[in-house]
Amino acid sequence: MAQEADIEAISAVILSALRETNSKDYSPDIISRVAENFTPAAVRKLLDSRIVCVATKDENVVGTASLDGAVIRTVFVSPSMQGQGVGTQLMAEIELIARNNGIATLAVPSSVTAQAFYAKLGYKAIRDNFHGNERTIVMERSLEQ
Repeated sequence: MAQEADIEAISAVILSALRETNSKDYSPDIISRVAENFTPAAVRKLLDSRIVCVATKDENVVGTASLDGAVIRTVFVSPSMQGQGVGTQLMAEIELIARNNGIATLAVPSSVTAQAFYAKLGYKAIRDNFHGNERTIVMERSLEQ
């Protein structure tokens, strides 16, 4: 679980992933607008309202994911660690927490960038949401065996 001491590192991971990875699928103004939601001050508020997990390597935060009720949010992996299983491990941890809390179905508002990642984990697209010209794909997965 994330600690107060992780706030700056969580913010840095999210901002670098937005700027380096998500910028391939979103315009600079969308990236800038989304980035405003992940300043250290904003991340501090998230720690108070969600279950926030971090992945570390050599004691450095390299990824984060959070659970907000039955919704997975803020799944980001440091660009240098993407494709190495960090996101998959974070998702497994979030799903375990959800199961332990009696949640049967999880939703995740996916960026265009992450849609294929969530699909590989069994999440199905159910609808598109638009915030201005920012497209988010709402995906769901049943946790019941």
